[in-house]
Amino acid sequence: MTTPNISFEFFPPQSLDASFRLWETVRELAPLDPGFVSVTYGAGGTTRELTHEAVQTIHKHYDLNVAAHLTCVDATRDETLSIAKDYAKAGVSEIVALRGDPPKGSDRFVPNKDGFASSLDLIEALAETGDFHIRVGAYPDPHPESADLDANVAWLKRKVDAGANSAITQFFFEDDTFFRFRDKCEKAGIDVPIIPGILPIENWSGVRKFAERCGAHIPSWLDDAFSKATRDGREDLLSTALCTELCSDLIDGGVEDLHFYTLNKPALTREVAHALGITPRVKLQDVA
Repeated sequence: MTTPNISFEFFPPQSLDASFRLWETVRELAPLDPGFVSVTYGAGGTTRELTHEAVQTIHKHYDLNVAAHLTCVDATRDETLSIAKDYAKAGVSEIVALRGDPPKGSDRFVPNKDGFASSLDLIEALAETGDFHIRVGAYPDPHPESADLDANVAWLKRKVDAGANSAITQFFFEDDTFFRFRDKCEKAGIDVPIIPGILPIENWSGVRKFAERCGAHIPSWLDDAFSKATRDGREDLLSTALCTELCSDLIDGGVEDLHFYTLNKPALTREVAHALGITPRVKLQDVA
């Protein structure tokens, strides 16, 4: 089996305890030599400043290539592009450009009257700067706001035409879900890399609820498997085995890159990476 390139997603801390968890996660996973790491925004842009601080700290102190999430929510065009400019000045050369989730209490996205109307407008503006490698989101299952999978593919094609350089998918549970999406993208003329988003299942109940909200297909066999594993106290063993198998199947199908949603909990991601043959890089001073 070919050893894949990997990347990780972190989210910015909103408390002291969460801060400790983030930096512990970064310390544990950085030695696995990810191609990049991304840092999210909270819903409604609620963690904008925290995201900015986390991106700059990780970039400066951990020698990692950071892709900063940037959204269109609750900000003017000038405010959003000012953040991008600050990233460029700090040496951050990658951005994950997203529309963003609506603020809490709202069920739909409403653009700021002076802001970007959609992710397409944001992507075009970032591409015009020439400062960034632009990554975007992709949905291998129908997005809750789209008619069907074909609509997902058409929207991704528009993002690529607007200047996106690569895409990272929402998580999914079966390899066929990704391959079906990849095949449709190829037929649509989408020629940028599409990286599968991988979510090691830390808590099945929580992941299931999240999957329902974002439209990810939930196979019935997973409910049965986790019901039995919970009864036997083997949830972590099952999660590691399932995630490793999914990644192996993707690699066997030609996938070269995997993006792990860590939820700032490194253990399962680290175990899966090790099972895939990814070992910590050794610094010269460690063997001197």
